[in-house]
Amino acid sequence: MILRGFALLEAAPIFGHVNKIAAVSPFRHMITPGGFRMSIAMTNCGKVGWISDRKGYRYTEIDPETGSHWPAMPSLFSQLSERAATAGGFAGFASDACLVNRYEPGARLTLHQDKDEADFRHPIVSVSLGLPATFLFGGNTRKERPRRYRLESGDVVVWGGPARLTYHGVAPLKDGVSDLTGACRINLTFRKAS
Repeated sequence: MILRGFALLEAAPIFGHVNKIAAVSPFRHMITPGGFRMSIAMTNCGKVGWISDRKGYRYTEIDPETGSHWPAMPSLFSQLSERAATAGGFAGFASDACLVNRYEPGARLTLHQDKDEADFRHPIVSVSLGLPATFLFGGNTRKERPRRYRLESGDVVVWGGPARLTYHGVAPLKDGVSDLTGACRINLTFRKAS
């Protein structure tokens, strides 16, 4: 479900928190197990954070770059993700991980499944800030042609249930400048990882 403009009124304070999180655990371009550098820059907040390196994809309580715990999830984030999940039909959602992705022009996210979580009964809640993006939502295999949805700043996408393991991604980001984020898009992805 796409909740158009759901986070728009809170976009500025959300972005303020993103900057505080990045000051503690900086954005970085992670390496895939295959040795490729991801085009999006990432950081995390919450009890656990998602990482990728030569050892694989996983959640950790410690930021490997700082040696400290990931920054705590702001209450604004957890409240927003709970409200969005409820609006999407998944009442009772309580995320313990928030992946913060920064897309600059040309950055993309290839079709993938979110499957590093312990329990797939919980939905994914994804919040867009800044530059618009084309969200790709496919099927149960990578071969299925994905549907394309334009996401604007403040839009929130919620998916779960039978669609929880749907392949999804983001098309290469187009050039532009946002009044909020400058020449980039910020995406917050809330998950119940453990």
